[in-house]
Amino acid sequence: MNKLSLSTLFLLCSFTVCFGQYSAISSPAGFDTFIEGIPHGRLDTISYASKTVGTNRKAVIYLPPGYNVKKKYPVLYLLHGIGGDEFEWLNNGKPQHILDQLYRDKKLTPMIVVLPNGRAMTDDRATGNIMAADKVEAFSRFERDLLDDLIPFVEQKYSAMTNRENRAIAGLSMGGGQSLNFGLGNLDKFAWIGGFSSAPNTRAPEQLLPDPATAKSKIKLLWISCGDQDNLIKISERTHEYLSSNGIPHIFYIEPGHHDFKVWKNDLYQFAPLLFKGDK
Repeated sequence: MNKLSLSTLFLLCSFTVCFGQYSAISSPAGFDTFIEGIPHGRLDTISYASKTVGTNRKAVIYLPPGYNVKKKYPVLYLLHGIGGDEFEWLNNGKPQHILDQLYRDKKLTPMIVVLPNGRAMTDDRATGNIMAADKVEAFSRFERDLLDDLIPFVEQKYSAMTNRENRAIAGLSMGGGQSLNFGLGNLDKFAWIGGFSSAPNTRAPEQLLPDPATAKSKIKLLWISCGDQDNLIKISERTHEYLSSNGIPHIFYIEPGHHDFKVWKNDLYQFAPLLFKGDK
């Protein structure tokens, strides 16, 4: 793993990192609620042309408090689950409130957060049989939509940094699998990667990282987490075991909880402050 700042090292060393289990302090009460009288980020809804899908697609953008077009910001792409869309995090996870409070507490590097629709198909609504083959395939197709269409749009429209060291991807469940698949599969594009309760769409570890030595030199942060009562925990465990056996530094965080937003909100609260620290 590349060099980190002293503050980040302190955070990391307060947990069991790299090859053991991460033990975080619980998120404080009310960490996901709206607070009056503090600076707030801004939410934009965008529409971008997707060559991959052949239509215009939507995403939501969170801009940090005090966003200034004269500055450049790193970007986190935050993905939803199989039953969600670009509004799932906003409706159930309140990331804007979590991030606002982290900024208030001076725990975050200012960043742009992109909440896309990870179902890359013409009708990308989470309706009908969400497990239908074409809808599941659309989650895989989103890799091209993300890399070829959404990222270039965001970097043209917003004051975003454009190098891999300033680009992160993370997500929950199906979006966790996408984040590991797309992030580790494109280390020329992403340096910071997180999988929250990653689903069975997650590639086998040997496919995720067939070249451990190269991965070690490129990954800034690799986060694997899951609730201890989650039926999908074996997906995270097998990834952790492979990473450990191949000496790939990572955070493995097993927390109390099931497959739900109580876990995922806490994941975001713990994960976001670790992003974009150290050498750029």
